[in-house]
Amino acid sequence: MTDRFIVDGRLDREGVIAALDGFLRRLLRATGLQLRYEFRTLEPLPDEVEQPELLVNFYGRDENLLTERGAELLKAIEYVAHRWLRLDPQYYDRVLFECGEWRQMRLEELKLAARVAAQRVRETRQPFRFNPMPARERRVLHLALKDEPGVRTSSEGTGPQRQVIVFPA
Repeated sequence: MTDRFIVDGRLDREGVIAALDGFLRRLLRATGLQLRYEFRTLEPLPDEVEQPELLVNFYGRDENLLTERGAELLKAIEYVAHRWLRLDPQYYDRVLFECGEWRQMRLEELKLAARVAAQRVRETRQPFRFNPMPARERRVLHLALKDEPGVRTSSEGTGPQRQVIVFPA
């Protein structure tokens, strides 16, 4: 893959916006989805779980289609866009897609689940195994629990079956 949109380790935001704008116009026209989108450039914050430099925010009549069933369609469009841009997977988290604050709500849900799991492991001294989830969500759990006393985390499994396990420390 070529990283034509990465310059000195940073995202070429103008180039990515121009490329994504053309891609999304064609996609929305071809699918008939009643959506609009806007681009927001962001400065990554060192303490945040995700480090986006560009956020593509969708809104409009069909936004519920993007967020239903765990935001499968939103995630699929994001994945295809990353592949279409020919971004190396290590840069995928630089360009994020959002709709109706779904991503932010999911992050908060994962952080809460991590805290509840940690408390349960501390009380029972038994490991807790999360359901399989994508790498980005596993990372959220690991980061949420890295400073939690009395527990440690590990990922097990391969591919789409990879899971986070919380162990007593």
